[in-house]
Amino acid sequence: MTKWKVALSDIDLGAEEAEAVTKVLGSKWLTMGGVTRNFENAFAEYCGVDHAIAVTNGTAALHLAHWALGIGEGDQVVCPSLTFVATANAIVYCNATPVFADLTNCNILNVSPESIRGKITKQTRCITVMHYAGYPCEMEEILSIAEEYGLAVIEDACHAIGTEYNGKKCGTIGDIGCFSFFSNKNMMTAEGGMVVTDDSEVAQKIRLARSHGMTATTSQRHQGHDFSYDVVDLGFNYRIDEIRSAIGQIQLEKLDNSNKKRWQLTRHYQEKLSQLPGLVLPFENYPGNCSYHILPVLLPEGCNRSQFMLDMEKRGIQTSMHYPPVHRFQYYQKHFKNTIGSLPVTEEVSRREVTLPLHPLMTLQDVEYVYQAIKEIYQIEDRVFSHAQRNF
Repeated sequence: MTKWKVALSDIDLGAEEAEAVTKVLGSKWLTMGGVTRNFENAFAEYCGVDHAIAVTNGTAALHLAHWALGIGEGDQVVCPSLTFVATANAIVYCNATPVFADLTNCNILNVSPESIRGKITKQTRCITVMHYAGYPCEMEEILSIAEEYGLAVIEDACHAIGTEYNGKKCGTIGDIGCFSFFSNKNMMTAEGGMVVTDDSEVAQKIRLARSHGMTATTSQRHQGHDFSYDVVDLGFNYRIDEIRSAIGQIQLEKLDNSNKKRWQLTRHYQEKLSQLPGLVLPFENYPGNCSYHILPVLLPEGCNRSQFMLDMEKRGIQTSMHYPPVHRFQYYQKHFKNTIGSLPVTEEVSRREVTLPLHPLMTLQDVEYVYQAIKEIYQIEDRVFSHAQRNF
């Protein structure tokens, strides 16, 4: 296993999380119960919403969001292709059809409102956005389109916990917001997720659905509140457990400081990387309050990305790419309309994007090391990224 000098991501875990988990283990009540309710209440308060429902992961959150809105066979949902596949999979789980919209441009890697509008048909029921890298989509314009056509809006806010848009937290702007607490997220519970909404009817449907559609949980029956239960709808087993909820409470307390550290690192990256010709820094100098989940850059056109990533690996720097576009995956090519070539910005970005290390345990010296490595790769054998010389 590679020993990275600078890892792509890392987890801020300490004695507080260990103590919280030990307390749960000592209680011997591990399945969803009071600790989860406390976590949900704290998360709802943080986001400023009426309801927060903890679930087993971000994919489950997205599935429940679409399911709760009644999206089903024959329906279409407009969504981005530059996202993790779970965004689109959640639509397919409901037997609906994802319709992929393009990005705004190479500087703003979020779904384009103009492209969304062009994808709407009589079968469209919902717009699902993803706040890429933690930077908010143009929600005012997207909500206006949704209102014009009578559509619901779901926010995939898995990158954007803590991001604000016009004074509201991302995830609370549309009808339903979805979060992931996977281990590489800004706050994590190993696996886990959350659904947030101000709609009490939707919240009740999701609470029932996450636990088989049962009217009473195991915890409620254990406490003597109910002796039996009914099943009022076809549900799922999407419960979170007390261990992960305990970790989540501590991680939530750390979140704002963690996001602030990510902001400082991002600003330093941008200051240094802006000196390199031909490198595009999406969302550069974003003025708002953001989660800064990842640090994407676009290599100059025609550059050999694989070689670049190998050269970074040789220097002990872990990189990645976010993301291979969903519409190009074999499954989506097989089962849905071929959209190759219809999303030109998405495809250009997906060819050129590289994700650099960014996490709250990094230092400014780490950023400097990454910058110097990229600068050195630029200058190998006097070959510099430019319009004249694009390959290594």
